[in-house]
Amino acid sequence: MAMDREPDDQQLDGKVAIVSGAGAIKGGIGNGRAAAILLARAGAKIMAVDRDLELAAETARLIEAEGGEALAHAADVTEEAECEAMVALAMQTFGRVDVLDNNVGIGSSRNVVLEEVETWERVMKVNVQTMFLTAKYAVPAMIDSGDGGAIVNVSSISALRPRGLTAYSASKGAVISLTRAMAMDHAADGIRANCIAPGPVYTPMVYSRGMSDKAREQRRSASPLGIEGTGWDIGNAVVFLSSARARYITGQTLVVDGGITVAAPARDPNA
Repeated sequence: MAMDREPDDQQLDGKVAIVSGAGAIKGGIGNGRAAAILLARAGAKIMAVDRDLELAAETARLIEAEGGEALAHAADVTEEAECEAMVALAMQTFGRVDVLDNNVGIGSSRNVVLEEVETWERVMKVNVQTMFLTAKYAVPAMIDSGDGGAIVNVSSISALRPRGLTAYSASKGAVISLTRAMAMDHAADGIRANCIAPGPVYTPMVYSRGMSDKAREQRRSASPLGIEGTGWDIGNAVVFLSSARARYITGQTLVVDGGITVAAPARDPNA
């Protein structure tokens, strides 16, 4: 009796990945840019999507400099027509779609009493509706491609341990529920859907707003491992969940936080 063969690597040769939020300001490495680069290193062809074409183009340039294949594309993924056009272009260019990695998100810091309705609606639109819209068009493309696919949505540990970021926490909790629903809806199509819940990671989105050395050290020391997370940590998780290594994993939330959700100090609202 022949033994089932375990996947011998995480290679994604011949696969095509759409990565939203693939740009990064200040030339840094955010979650989306890291994921795009690492997926390309694993063999995937990449559509690097960002609202800012220059930022997406820089990600594509970094991939191409390493011998990978990438297409930069500007899209506002809060808009249905732009999501439809994005997937259509991927199919036209590469002939298939196998991976959808959703990284787009914004924050908020007020409670339900102080939060503005407009901000609440904007957070929900950017953090949740974008993932609905990109999947709405990527899933049929994956089915047409014939080999199933993988969706990886980026949530947050704030969905699991809310601590004063109410609209953000609610939106990231919705991402987890949406992902689980997608996993059930499309399992028969061979499509897996999983979440990543990052802890505090040092990315351009964080440090571009200004961060004191004290605040950065507080974030690092909050991890029982005593190390600082980066976009590369999230990107490596994306590659794993997109690969054959994760063929038996769907509807799950992978926490990538250095152990912070196991033992975290109280949040300093002034940090």
